[in-house]
Amino acid sequence: MSAVAVAHAGGYPSADIMEPEEAPMDATALREMQAPLKNRYRETPDSAVVTLKARGSLDETSIACKVETGRALAVAGLHPATGGSGLELCSGDMLLEALVACAGVTVKAVATALEIPLRAGTVSAEGDLDFRGTLGVDKAAPVGFRAIRLSFALDTDAPQEKLDQLLKLTERYCVVFQTLNHKPELAVSTTRA
Repeated sequence: MSAVAVAHAGGYPSADIMEPEEAPMDATALREMQAPLKNRYRETPDSAVVTLKARGSLDETSIACKVETGRALAVAGLHPATGGSGLELCSGDMLLEALVACAGVTVKAVATALEIPLRAGTVSAEGDLDFRGTLGVDKAAPVGFRAIRLSFALDTDAPQEKLDQLLKLTERYCVVFQTLNHKPELAVSTTRA
């Protein structure tokens, strides 16, 4: 579970400040927008692999994790690697941010319960996506993350055996981690509005 993670570049404007003022996207416009990307991914498959990242800081006084998003209103859109503008949130980033938030709160709660003093800490997650899968460029390419790495950088004087216990219990009780680690039963449905 070790990784060198870099904070997600949260350079997206807040959705309540700046909303795209483009005409509604239709299938033709979408195909035209994505065609150059699909061609590039066919020609150079490695260019379709993008690592998404999220980062959060443990709260100094309460059981909380501050996830760096930079937005109050979450508006999701296409990732730039699929033709998106980058003005909206990417759902993949949001998944990693949820993992960081949950793991941060869990590590803080477990450290509190075990009386392990943490002066500071950061939680990082990064995941690898091959966008050929989601764009249908290569049927063998997976749709979704093929790997996710979660890491903690903790400022503490606790002995290693306490940190090992902290990590073990954080993994065990982090809801988002366990959801990703053990495929839940999923159901999809539709209703008429």
